[in-house]
Amino acid sequence: MTELHQKHIIITGSSRGVGADTAEILANQGARVVVNYRSKAPRAQKVVRTIHEAGGEATAIGADITVEAEAQKLIHDAVAAYGPIDYLILNASGGMESGMPEDYAMVLNRDSQLRLARLATEHMNQGSRIVFVTSHQAHFIRDVPTMAEYQPVAESKRAGEDALLAEVPALQKQGISLVVVSADMIEGTVTATLLNRLHPGALEQRREEAGKLYTVHEFAQEIARMVTEDVPSGHIELVGGAQGFIK
Repeated sequence: MTELHQKHIIITGSSRGVGADTAEILANQGARVVVNYRSKAPRAQKVVRTIHEAGGEATAIGADITVEAEAQKLIHDAVAAYGPIDYLILNASGGMESGMPEDYAMVLNRDSQLRLARLATEHMNQGSRIVFVTSHQAHFIRDVPTMAEYQPVAESKRAGEDALLAEVPALQKQGISLVVVSADMIEGTVTATLLNRLHPGALEQRREEAGKLYTVHEFAQEIARMVTEDVPSGHIELVGGAQGFIK
């Protein structure tokens, strides 16, 4: 049995990409995983089927975390399915979508992350952990400029990170830890592909500057590792280092 055997893990935005790979990795380690999705139920169900076929345990729960009632239902349904929450991985993010309100990035990447974390902690025991997934472009946005199209995302994700880190003292009183996991541009993600399309050569340039860019699966492995890594609450894991960001 592994350290994660029968542990209950919610992963937001896990119907594809990094979230989906993280769900599969953790389920393979014995965790019971809630695959959260906003609107793509068939895609989420495919992740669940993959986990089941490998002998793991998972369920898909649809919820737009920017809607308070849906966020509440996500937590309610997850607890009903698997009991108290051991780990919450805040992977869902966005802000480059068309047709959204002007403040959508901040609502999603700051306000909704903080609200969901607070809702989850009502059902988390001592020894539980919240993992916030972000990017170097967001984490270092106050010191290192990013592409204009990504600016609202970066600023709002940094605001979300700050809001969650401010919760660390209160979380520690409950015996709950918070870890931030940040990475550079990730090969194969929708965001990296879109930015490279808008700025041809951007991905290659960043790859040369960093020395290496992680793949979706490689980053997912790092997120999965940080779920149980022995680090203090408030720890910030800079996956692959931060070449070009730290002066």
